[in-house]
Amino acid sequence: MKTRRLILVLLLACLVAHSQHLASNPEASRDQIMKLFEVMHIRQQMRSVMEGVMKQQSSIVRETLKKRYPQMTNEEMAQMDDFILESMKDLPVDGMLDDMIPVYQKHLTRPDVDAMIAFYASPTGQKLMQEMPAMTSEGIQAAYPRMQQQMDKVMQRVEERIEQKPRPKNDGTPKPQGTIKGPQRTT
Repeated sequence: MKTRRLILVLLLACLVAHSQHLASNPEASRDQIMKLFEVMHIRQQMRSVMEGVMKQQSSIVRETLKKRYPQMTNEEMAQMDDFILESMKDLPVDGMLDDMIPVYQKHLTRPDVDAMIAFYASPTGQKLMQEMPAMTSEGIQAAYPRMQQQMDKVMQRVEERIEQKPRPKNDGTPKPQGTIKGPQRTT
């Protein structure tokens, strides 16, 4: 009986604390998040990223078309490129932004969004937004040698593990493929 009362009291306390937390941290409104998207130039960033992706995809599509339709002329290929780039104008960016709003509302409170709007609307925030693509690109280029070094080490260890694994004698019958197992834990 005492245990039930204790559990009930704890549940009520949690409920009250949670409701106070929600009251002190109200959810950001749709309009607030749209304002944040505006000062962060999210619409333009999305279009820019999508154009870059489409240009990359265009070369893949071009190669695929060359393989499937070797008779296509360069003029026809150029028309296909134009068609693909023109289709970019039909991307539903506004719908995609609408889809993102609940995600932002889930993770950010009204005070969070207000503070972010204030920052990104400031000259410093706008400078950050302007320089971020170049900084990200240069940062990735600077870190690439380190990442490549690490990947080389991982591949070397994988190859060593494969070489250490005893190979079954081949009697001519196909065997099911096994998996490479990591270190075994002992308890």
